[in-house]
Amino acid sequence: DAKPATTTKKAAGSGANAAAIARGKDVFDKKCTVCHYADSDSKKIGPGLKGIGKRGTFTVNNNKVTDESLKTWIENGDTMMPPFKDVLEPAQIKDVVAYVKSL
Repeated sequence: DAKPATTTKKAAGSGANAAAIARGKDVFDKKCTVCHYADSDSKKIGPGLKGIGKRGTFTVNNNKVTDESLKTWIENGDTMMPPFKDVLEPAQIKDVVAYVKSL
C-alpha cells in the first residue's frame, strides 16, 4: 500500500514543480532576459544561467547554489544586479528559482 501512495505523491510533486518552473520561465522571460541568457552559459550583461544548478556555484563568488542562496541573490542583487524583492512577489521569486535550477 505504501508504494502507490509514494508514487502518487511523487507525481503530484513533479507536476507542482513543472508548474512552478513554467511560471518561473514566464517571470524570467519578462524580467531577467534583459541581462541573462537562459539557454547559454555565455555572459550577456550578467552571467548566462544555463546549467547553473549543475555547476553548483555562482560564477562571481563561488558560493554554493541552493534555493536559499538563489532567493537571497534575486531579492538583494549585488553591485551589477538590481534587487528584485520590491519588484517580484515572494511566490514569483520561488518560481524563478525553480526555473533557473532547471536550466
